[in-house]
Amino acid sequence: MTQGALAITLFLFLLGAVQQQPQQSQAPSVPDAPSPSGLSGLNKQVTPGSGTTADSKQDTPQNQPPAQQPSAQQPAPQSQPDNFQQEAPEQKGPGEKGFTIVQNVNFIDVPVTVRDKKGNLVPGLTWRQFRIYEDGQRQRIAFFTVDPYPLSVAFVIDQSLPSDIMKKVNQSLTALQGAFAPADTVAVFTYNTTPEMMSDFTASQGPRLQAVLSKSQKSGRDMGMPITSGPLATGMVINGQVPDPNVAAQRGGGVGFLTAPKDTHPLNDAILYAAKALAKQPRGRRRILYVISDGKESGSKASLKEVVRYLLTNNISVYGTLVGDSATWGIGYLDKIHLPLLPTDNVLPKYTLQTGGSLDAELSENGIQTSFSKITESVRTQYTLGYYSHSPAISGKHHTIDVHVEGIPGLDVTAKEGYYPSMADVAP
Repeated sequence: MTQGALAITLFLFLLGAVQQQPQQSQAPSVPDAPSPSGLSGLNKQVTPGSGTTADSKQDTPQNQPPAQQPSAQQPAPQSQPDNFQQEAPEQKGPGEKGFTIVQNVNFIDVPVTVRDKKGNLVPGLTWRQFRIYEDGQRQRIAFFTVDPYPLSVAFVIDQSLPSDIMKKVNQSLTALQGAFAPADTVAVFTYNTTPEMMSDFTASQGPRLQAVLSKSQKSGRDMGMPITSGPLATGMVINGQVPDPNVAAQRGGGVGFLTAPKDTHPLNDAILYAAKALAKQPRGRRRILYVISDGKESGSKASLKEVVRYLLTNNISVYGTLVGDSATWGIGYLDKIHLPLLPTDNVLPKYTLQTGGSLDAELSENGIQTSFSKITESVRTQYTLGYYSHSPAISGKHHTIDVHVEGIPGLDVTAKEGYYPSMADVAP
């Protein structure tokens, strides 16, 4: 190689080294700190709610300007989950306004029988002619109907009657089924010294009721007067000896004598016993307790006041047919008007008056049969009034009821004289 070519080559080599010198003197490339715009994609890479580790805190740049650091008062993202469980709010439909406030009140059902001066039933009255009062305050009539209700009847037969009266009652029982409609149900109870259920509620037109009525026919009591004095008081004596030990003198009692047995007529217990079965009958039926008796009461464990309270609490009306000496003309009427100083043990009129029922006095067998149809007819033609009482249902306080008919004088209006609140009558 010539000296000229060697010089040219050296010159080119030095020229290339001078051009590459700035690039070789530069420091190695170091990535800059992330800018705020670069943080916008982190919410897609980090799971919301996950904690920050200690290592990640050390990697946080310390030389960021204050304006670029996240604010401590920045609100949480909208997608952050919450533990509060909120039920769906009530949705009101078109035209609905506000909320419904429910207040429990007592619905009082009042059956009413209206008769004229001759005792005939009075039809055709409207609700505008009735006035009903509770504790002396007039009530708004909220319900009125003349439609008949199906009946649930607890039939109570007094078997402690004298044998001749009991015979008439037995013969009249064959006509009992004809007084009821197919939708009615009847249960049969009897009492002598204690009450007894002969049959639970059954169809009024079924064969079972007829069989039970036949089984309920008893002979009654022999009402002979016991001898308590005279030579026959101690019974038969032969050669100074008493052949029958049943009539011998009581041991340690001195002279032998017979004590007249105490007469027992537990009418209160019988009515209460039947009423407890009748109270289980469903609502929407008229609850009737029908008694055939002389109305005499003695030897009951339950008092009249206790039984009446139970009847009024359970919307039970007592109807009855008086027989025997209580059916004598004038006796039942005197009991009804409560004449003072009148000795009587007939409590049946008291039951019918306080529960809104009625009483019929009959002496003959035909009269007893007729009374069945008369009483059931009066029940089916009743007016039914209803009103809402705001008296507390749990107070147990007695409230009086008084019903009048305006515009027609001389009418006899029969309704229950009051009621005791019951939770069964509470309606929303």
